[in-house]
Amino acid sequence: MKLLVTGGAGFIASNYIRHVLSTHLDYQIINLDKLTYAGNLENLKDIEASDRYTFIKGDICNGELLQKTEFDAIINFAAESHVDRSILDAQPFLQTNVMGTCSLLEIARQRGCVFLHVSTDEVYGSTPEGAFHEASPLLPNSPYAASKASSDLLVRSYVETHNIKAMITRCSNNYGPYQFPEKLIPLVILNAINRKPVPVYGDGMNVRDWIYVTDHCKAVDEVFHKGTTGEIYNIGSRNERPNIEIVKLILRKVAEKLGLAEGVLTNLITFVDDRKGHDRRYAIDPAKIERKIGWKPEMDFGEGITKTIEWYMSNEQWWQRILSGDYMEYYHTQYGERLKA
Repeated sequence: MKLLVTGGAGFIASNYIRHVLSTHLDYQIINLDKLTYAGNLENLKDIEASDRYTFIKGDICNGELLQKTEFDAIINFAAESHVDRSILDAQPFLQTNVMGTCSLLEIARQRGCVFLHVSTDEVYGSTPEGAFHEASPLLPNSPYAASKASSDLLVRSYVETHNIKAMITRCSNNYGPYQFPEKLIPLVILNAINRKPVPVYGDGMNVRDWIYVTDHCKAVDEVFHKGTTGEIYNIGSRNERPNIEIVKLILRKVAEKLGLAEGVLTNLITFVDDRKGHDRRYAIDPAKIERKIGWKPEMDFGEGITKTIEWYMSNEQWWQRILSGDYMEYYHTQYGERLKA
């Protein structure tokens, strides 16, 4: 099996590639990534020499490139995914998340191959109570979420119109190794380590369901192998927590790791004006994937946060290059010709 994994240099997809290579020993991975700001080849440095792994620098909107690439199935992780950036400029999100998905659907239609589209719980919007299920209406509240909802509807249309073999997963918030430092959990960890202010939107009571990235990767893999064409599968861990609780937990654990008194880092918390269109609460019901696929999350949240903090503390060179902006230069000096489009 040759799997085309799009956006494979990103946080979740790089963890997925590592999972597939270690689990399916007869699989080959073709990683297609444009290497925008959050794409980082260092995420896969430990497996880049594998004869079962190939990296291609390219855009999923490039139909000609897709035509020239050999693969048997597509796992689409490629996306512009940062809400704040989508508020500042929505166009890159529409280009990648909508038009890019359309390009991939076209090649999947032509080749008759399986297409698994990795989406997000943000397409459902916010809810004060209860939990979203797969048939809940799509009510996105940010340009990012709207672009993902649009791509989800495109996938559905290709299933209904062209009878392609496609499925959709919608996951809650991920955390773990290799997450880009602008996201909440790595931002809090790194700002705590560096004694910098930790910004918290609004009153900090926005609620998210947090899942360890390898649990998400295992779920995607299970859906790819066991899922039903045309179906949507919510992926969550039933681990809802307010942002301020997450922040305080991380600050306590980082203080402990640094040998500081408990609570000494809480003075870093800085409440800032709330984000425009900030969803108050996400909550998804993963009962379908548990019942139909047999998947359940394995990582305890406290253990997962500890492992994540330890990873960032042990990989300072990785995040220092990103924070300094030197990592793009590093790509070119380390990977040379491989990065030419």
